[in-house]
Amino acid sequence: MNFRVDVLLFLAFITNVRCELEVVRDDELVNLIRSEKYVVALFSKKYCEECVNFENELTGLREDLVESLNAWVVKLVDSTMTRLYSPTKEPAIVFFRHGVPLLYDGPLTDEAILHIFTNNKEPAVKELNDDNFEHLTQSSTGATTGDWFVQFYTTDCIECQRLQARWEAVGAHLKSRINVARVNRVTAGAKTARRFNVFDVPVFILFRKGKMYRYHEQDYQIKSLVVFAQDWYKNAKPEPIPVPKSPFDDLIALTVTIMKENPYLWQIGFATFILGLVAYILMIFLKKIPTVPKSKSAQKKSSTKKSSKRE
Repeated sequence: MNFRVDVLLFLAFITNVRCELEVVRDDELVNLIRSEKYVVALFSKKYCEECVNFENELTGLREDLVESLNAWVVKLVDSTMTRLYSPTKEPAIVFFRHGVPLLYDGPLTDEAILHIFTNNKEPAVKELNDDNFEHLTQSSTGATTGDWFVQFYTTDCIECQRLQARWEAVGAHLKSRINVARVNRVTAGAKTARRFNVFDVPVFILFRKGKMYRYHEQDYQIKSLVVFAQDWYKNAKPEPIPVPKSPFDDLIALTVTIMKENPYLWQIGFATFILGLVAYILMIFLKKIPTVPKSKSAQKKSSTKKSSKRE
């Protein structure tokens, strides 16, 4: 480990002489994220004065980042991956911890950047699911574990993917004051989502002292979300926190969810019901039609024919 740190410091010194960061491609960054514990990436673009300021700041800080975090510090130019992490595009500094991104949104100073990164070596956002949600949050029993700011998401939601780095930044800002978490609405947290009537994503809910407050704004900037959790929630309508649903109630909620997500199903089901009802009525009607009895003369002729055949 010490040998690797020395190598990284030597490389940092060599690159520092040139006053620029190592440039990597998108695929190289992906490999670094997968293989390295910590990676600091500057997303830059050509002919950008602000990008140059960001790079100069990171270049001066690189040695400290390598020494304190054993981190790789690299730069990407005109990367297609920028949109995944930064809504304002370049320049943007993203700190990857075990592959989980954190978008830096503080002042462009050595002290501030180093403070945020060294104090958030591990992801700040907790992953909750149906099995641990109530146990960890204790939301319906008074929230004795503190306040919780929860994002409901799905893996196929593009906006949710772009929010991950920002949501981690929200967690870093609220650290030690408000718990920040997320729940997958479709897979491991489907029952929890139905409990709180969450159908569309992304959805943000603050759970505080037995009440829940929904974030209704479409502004997903880090500052806006942090301000809501700290103070602005008072302007939102408080809702009582529902207790976990019974199996029967959850089945009804699941049916409603399926109908909302697949509106054509109820049309097919309704048509099938109507056809079945019509078929049932026809069967009843046909059963009630009386059979016409044979006349006595017809019965006599029939018996005569049978007798002649026997002879």
